[in-house]
Amino acid sequence: MPKIAFIGAGSTVFAKNLLGDILSFPELSSATISLHDIDEERLRTSEVVARRVAATLEARPAIEATADRRRALDGADYVIAMFQIGGYRPSTVIDFEIPKRYGLRQTIADTLGIGGIMRGLRTIPVLLDVCRDMEELCPDAHLLNYVNPMAMNCWALSRATPIRTIGLCHSVQGTAEQLARDIGVPVADINYLCAGINHMAFYLRFERRTADGVEDLYPLIRRVVAEGRVPDWNRTRYDLFTRFGYFVTESSEHLSEYVPWYIKRDRPDLIARYNIPLDEYISRCESQIAAWDVIRQLLEDEATALSVERTHEYGSTIIHSLETGQPRVVYGNVANDHLIDNLPQGACVEVPCLVDRNGIQPTRIGALPPQLAALMMTNVNVQSLTVEAALTGRREHIYQAAMLDPHTAAELDPEQIYALVDDLIAAHGDWLPAFSDGDAAIAHRAAEHNGQANG
Repeated sequence: MPKIAFIGAGSTVFAKNLLGDILSFPELSSATISLHDIDEERLRTSEVVARRVAATLEARPAIEATADRRRALDGADYVIAMFQIGGYRPSTVIDFEIPKRYGLRQTIADTLGIGGIMRGLRTIPVLLDVCRDMEELCPDAHLLNYVNPMAMNCWALSRATPIRTIGLCHSVQGTAEQLARDIGVPVADINYLCAGINHMAFYLRFERRTADGVEDLYPLIRRVVAEGRVPDWNRTRYDLFTRFGYFVTESSEHLSEYVPWYIKRDRPDLIARYNIPLDEYISRCESQIAAWDVIRQLLEDEATALSVERTHEYGSTIIHSLETGQPRVVYGNVANDHLIDNLPQGACVEVPCLVDRNGIQPTRIGALPPQLAALMMTNVNVQSLTVEAALTGRREHIYQAAMLDPHTAAELDPEQIYALVDDLIAAHGDWLPAFSDGDAAIAHRAAEHNGQANG
């Protein structure tokens, strides 16, 4: 039986769901589950919950919990990364509050934008540390990464470590279910082909088989717009659909901060028109924190029945297919090795992947519609420079990434962007590695000094 290490197992509810998925397979029900987290109190709760999940499913895994990451990784066949560096406090709050002083508002701030850049810079070094341990302790293991910013993290790993990595998200299958409800077609009847980058992939085909052949379902999606049935919470995505011709995978609250058009500090009418939930991630975190004690008691209470239902996360099915050979197709984030022609080679792309005993085999897509590739490139450029900053330690690439970020650039001028980056780096302190000034940063400082002197 395989050994499966959960790194960041203190994310108790998510760990519970993944464990339920894994242990529901008879072939995996006796696996070794190694739970690791730096928060020992959360780790203890996750261990209790893991044992309750096993009992509910009548599975007999070997479960261990340890604050020693190397012990958890030693001999692992699969490593599931699911942590957040810097936590809600201080790091997430910093990512929102300091940009807000500059008039820069965000919704989620974990994938792109200035918040996504900062999260990537503090996360990539830790993921690389995990991989260095894996290279020594379990070099043949698969790393299943759930940590955001997905594309930045996986791109950096593909450049800096030989560990086999796939980034996993639920946006492709989740959006398909949402669209199915909007158009009134059972999701089980729908076939689709999706490709792009994480949180900005598009359904190139969305269809179903009928007695007469294959029915394109895009006319039904367009009908939702024509009939005024767009869900209030999904207005941004549907607007983008009407302008680019294909439907994007990530939610409206995410999408709105990946592009320059929908969030503007002097345009409250846009916020209202598109129903954009500013500070959404802050609200979610505060609600979860407020409810945690009650949730923990319910999860730990032996007198309360524990509900264990299969989710649509890909992690368990990947492990099951690799172990048993049962072929499945999942959507994964992998290096662009001649998969999408009009995105940069080496960039992290999201494509369908065949999984069986032969491993994880990404599907070649070819060229995307040009307008979609062009839109993605506005995000890929930011990802590229953030990865460069993380791997080289050059501070100038952080400034450049922020200047190229669509939403940040739409709101702030270059001097504001430099000052914002400086403030964020200072506020994060030891949560970030040290960055050295490169040529661009030195030139900026010189110009700033000369301006002050001339003034």
